[in-house]
Order: sequence, then C-alpha cells, then structure tokens
Amino acid sequence: MNILDKFLDRFRSGSQEPSQTVANWSREAASPAPLSYGVEAEAEIRKETALRAEHEPDLILHTKHGDLNLARPEDKQKFRRMVVALQRSTDALTRKDLGEWRRAWQLAINVDYPNRAPLYDIYRDVDADLHLSGCIEQRREFVLAKSFKIVGTDGKENTDARHYFDQEWFKDYCELALESIWWGHSLIELGETTTDSCGCISLSSVEIVPRKHVIPEYHRIVISVGDDWSTGIDYREKPYSDNYIEIGKPDSLGKYLKAAIQTIPKKHALAFWDNFAEIFGMPMRVARTTTRDKEEWNRLQSIMKNSGSNLSIITGMDTEVQFVESGKGDAFNVYDKRIDRANSELSKLAIGQTMTIEDGSSLSQSETHLKIFMNLVNSDARMLRDSVNNKLIPRLIRMGFPLEGCRFEYDEAIDYTPEQQVAYETMISDRFEVDPSYFAEKYNMPVGRRLSSMPRPDDPGDDGSGDDGPDGNNSADGKEGADGKNSGKKGQNAFFD
Repeated sequence: MNILDKFLDRFRSGSQEPSQTVANWSREAASPAPLSYGVEAEAEIRKETALRAEHEPDLILHTKHGDLNLARPEDKQKFRRMVVALQRSTDALTRKDLGEWRRAWQLAINVDYPNRAPLYDIYRDVDADLHLSGCIEQRREFVLAKSFKIVGTDGKENTDARHYFDQEWFKDYCELALESIWWGHSLIELGETTTDSCGCISLSSVEIVPRKHVIPEYHRIVISVGDDWSTGIDYREKPYSDNYIEIGKPDSLGKYLKAAIQTIPKKHALAFWDNFAEIFGMPMRVARTTTRDKEEWNRLQSIMKNSGSNLSIITGMDTEVQFVESGKGDAFNVYDKRIDRANSELSKLAIGQTMTIEDGSSLSQSETHLKIFMNLVNSDARMLRDSVNNKLIPRLIRMGFPLEGCRFEYDEAIDYTPEQQVAYETMISDRFEVDPSYFAEKYNMPVGRRLSSMPRPDDPGDDGSGDDGPDGNNSADGKEGADGKNSGKKGQNAFFD
C-alpha cells in the first residue's frame, strides 16, 4: 500500500480533521443559512444534500482550497504536489536576540519533536545582512561561473545532452542546492515535464519546498507549521521520491546558525548608532528670552520644535538663540568598530578570509587569501556536481530524459585566465602542428596558411623579412650566421606561426 492509499484510508476512516471527511462535509452542507428559507424549503434542502452525500464517491477530497477528485489523474498529481496544499503562514519579522536564538536552536535539535520554524525566522534576519549577502553572492557566483560539460560513458563530451541543462530550471536548481550550505537543508521539488522552444523535453519549474514545513530528521512534509512529524508525508517513499531531491544532511542546521552570533549584535549596534545620531548628531537649540508673555513663549517653543533644518526666527532684542554642540565624539570607536568586527567575522565564516571582499594590504597576501577562497568554491562545486550525478540525473532519466550513461563534469580546460590560455597555446603550438581551424573557431578570426618561420619580435632592426644583412645573424633558412647566432630558428614565437 503506497502513501496515497494510506492517506485516503485515513480520510475514509475519519482519522483526519472532522471538517475534511465526507460525512462531516454533508452535515456542514446540510446546515442551511438561518432565516433564509421557510421550514418546508429547509427540509427539502436537508433531504437533497443528504442524498447527494450518499451517492457521492468517497474519492472526493474536500478542502478549503477546493475539491479534488482523486480518481482523476490531474487531481491526483495536484494532490501529490505538496507545495500546493501547504498552508503557508506569514513570517513574523520580529526582533530576534541571542536569547531567542538559543531557544530556537534548542527546539531545532529536539530529538522527539524537532521544530526549526523559530530558527528559520532568525535565519530570515541573518539572510538580510548586507555584508553577509555580498560574501555569499561572491562565493555562489564563482561556482555558477564554472564551465561544465556532459560526458558519456566513453568520457567524451555529449553536446546534445548539454542542451537539456542549458535551461532556466537547471540554474534555479543549482542556486537552491547551494542554499543548503547556509540553511542546512533544501528539499527541491521537480516540476512537470514540458518542451522548450526547440521541441526538446524540459522541466516546467524547480521549486523549494518551504523549509518550515519540512522535518528533515524524519524526512517528512507537514501540512501546517508546527504539526507533529508523524502526521506528515514521507518524501523518500513512492511516489514522492521521484519528484523530490533533498540537498544537505538531515541534521545539519547550516552556517547561518553561526552567522547569527554576529548579525544580531551588528543589527543592534546599527540601531543604537542611529539613536546616538538622532540625539547627539545635531546641535541643541537653546532660546533665552526675558519676556513673560505666554503667547510669545508658545510661539518661540513651536518654532524651535518644528523648524527642522530651515530654522529662521524673528524675535525681539531681549531673545537670544544658541546652538550647543555635543561633546560626544567617540561613537565611531564604539559602534563602527563593533560593526567592522562583525563584518570581519562574517567574512571569515562565509569566504574563509577577508581580502577578496575588503581592502588588502599587499598583493602576496591577497593571492594567499584568494587560494583559500577558491578552495571553498571548489568544495561547493564538488557538492553540486555530486548532487547532479547521484540525484538529479537518475530522476530525469525516469522522467523520460535521454541521459542514460551521462555524467555532469566541470570543464577545467576552459577556465584559464587569458595569460594562462596564451601560455598553454604557445606551449602546444611550439611542440606540435596545430590545425589553423582551432584558432579560427575559438577567436572568430580568419586564419590563412601557416608561416614557415617568424622573426623574434625583440630583434632590433627586424623588418620581418627574415634577412638582417651581410652579417648573417638572422638567415631565413635557420642556419648560423658569421657570429654563430641562429636567431632564425623555427619556433621562437610559434603561437603566431
């Protein structure tokens, strides 16, 4: 018996909420609106409703979102897509402090009834940190910028298979998979199969199952946030397992757990600094007057309160207005240093160092920090590659994609810097005969016949003819001249041969 049959049995037996069963639906429907009809009309309505409930098939699922006839394939598929049935609630954007962070952490690691919803509310605030977002964006974009290829069983690139991955849904899948590093776990739902503009099979969408509804420790999806995990759907069993891919370990809480230690005090420091600026940022306005006229007092007080930046006043000779500057000048050392410290700690957590996103002191130190950063990028890339090969491609094959024997690999040969690429091509062309079509296709430039030799560009007085005169220092045939030099040797600049 599969999960769908078990779920239907619970509806038929009345173990679900009373309002979701057919019998209770009949009783609710049989209750007419008060004072809407006469007594005889109400009796007819009750009788007709009861007869309809008796003859109605028990495969009709009544929800507040509408009726689903589970005998119809399209409604059954809609029922299986749990994202449609989830009762989403508005996320509370309330102030989170370290005490709430500790309590939310304790709830998330509860063995019997794990609940990550409060922790995810804190993660939402952590995700809004600008400096941390920049670090995550830098790390993610480096991974997504890596060139990839689809290879067959023979190890050769399959250009036709690559077309199935040059789609928007695959880019969304990669981004959602990389999010699991920070959130701890991502449950990805594959959409329906469709065709792209070329007529090839594709996916309609790739979506993330709302994390608050997922209990990864018990691989369950619950309908409402806070429900017991035992009432949820096991997404590792058929038929759900073909449409759901989980990325990340079930007990992982992600790097946002550690980042919250810095983002919460940083947010408070920014708020305190704003309060400081509001109190001490502008000079205090003091008005002294000898008048005892009540109306003059009120007028002067209203001007001082409501003048804003456009302060102008007309008073008598006995009224004096002063601006008293604040003597508090250490806010920079108090607040800004704390914010810098938080940013530095977040950089070390997210990208392993600070110089690739902040100011560096020297080139050698920056190169060392870049190597540390690239180690993290390569680690993320390997995680993404393994998820595509071990989880995504097998499910795509079952959905009808012609990818048997194909694997996802990164094309490291293309990811050279321009200087590295020139050195690589020079080394190859210096030792082997290279087909001119390689340079013509790669650089989109016309290439003529290959020259037999090329003069050294640093020889003085070289006119490109290969003959430097009677001294014979550079003969076109490559033989030594009178002084024993052989500057016409083939291969001095073979990249341009």
